[in-house]
Amino acid sequence: MIKRNAQETLEYLAGIHPVVTVTGPRQSGKTTLCQMTFPDLSYVSLESPDHRAFAREDPRGFLRNVERGAVLDEIQRAPELTSYLQGMVDEDPSPGRFILTGSRNFSVLEAVSQSLAGRTALLELWPLSLGEVMRFESPPTGRFPVMFHGGYPTIYDRSADPSEWLGSYVTTYIERDVRQILNVGDLTAFQTFLGLCAGRCGQLLNLSALGADAGVSHNTARSWLSILEAGYITYRLPPWHGNVRKRLVKTPKLYFVDTGLLCYLLGIRRPEQLLLHPHRGAIFENWVIGEIRKRSLNRGERPLHFFYRDRKGLEVDLVVQDGTSADAIEIKSGETLSSTFFDALHRFSEIPGVPECRRILVYGGEEAQERTGVHVLPWREAASKVAAPSRSR
Repeated sequence: MIKRNAQETLEYLAGIHPVVTVTGPRQSGKTTLCQMTFPDLSYVSLESPDHRAFAREDPRGFLRNVERGAVLDEIQRAPELTSYLQGMVDEDPSPGRFILTGSRNFSVLEAVSQSLAGRTALLELWPLSLGEVMRFESPPTGRFPVMFHGGYPTIYDRSADPSEWLGSYVTTYIERDVRQILNVGDLTAFQTFLGLCAGRCGQLLNLSALGADAGVSHNTARSWLSILEAGYITYRLPPWHGNVRKRLVKTPKLYFVDTGLLCYLLGIRRPEQLLLHPHRGAIFENWVIGEIRKRSLNRGERPLHFFYRDRKGLEVDLVVQDGTSADAIEIKSGETLSSTFFDALHRFSEIPGVPECRRILVYGGEEAQERTGVHVLPWREAASKVAAPSRSR
């Protein structure tokens, strides 16, 4: 397995906190990262029925066996352990004593925030970034194969066919996690809902319309979307308001954590199908925003990422905020630059009340340029040139 970009951050956090909690999607590489970073710590998977039963029935006895420290994998399977961990780390707050992992956003955060507040650091690990993918022996080349393969490490470790592996991933996710988080009686309807979400990637989220198209109520659609967010399948990008005194859209946009999974749900089975696919622009936009987001997350930073849209139709795909400054980013999938690509960025900078910002255009080409105050970046350099500098260590 290749070295992950988040390893340095994990080591840093473990050097100052008694507990570090690593969250993220299933199969994003959390376990491998923790075992590679802390080879001397004991490892216990709470997915194992016997370990889980021991932890639930005799938590004190379970923790006594690992009192010197351990990696406790899938902590959401025995969330009550965090209450007992609190007392242990209060008695001995040695840094890096326990590393917890979890693949359910809400349940893990609820458990650690209630019992381990002030005692644990949080690190969110998403699937591989482009830079990490390129460390494998035979990485995909070109933006379409990169987006099609996505970032789940197993696809690269095993040279697996992305469609086959992602098909199994979806089945496993629906049959296991969905039933565990919420009692979804009609899995076929949920699969339809999941596909409809993929078709709305990069669009304003309308739960009523989404539910109606899936044949379920607004409340059911809201509940099902919360499942997808809890399992790190989708996320919402909020609108940016800043200090602008205008009539602004207040609805978030919907995106997927992994574009490989997004392509699979859209029925794309070969990279070349992306060339003429009607969702090509949305998938590319999703990929670029995801790359920028991964860089922030791998540094342990909370992404301050938004989009801008007003009632007159002016829209900027991504606003990355850093203190009082911001990057305004427009994303275009075309390989050839067009003058129209720059229109939104120029109009955005002229709005009264918008703070000083760097204007960036990310496109599907290969050449970096400077165009009338706009930094033009090729798709390969999106994350490396946009994300804010890392905290000093």
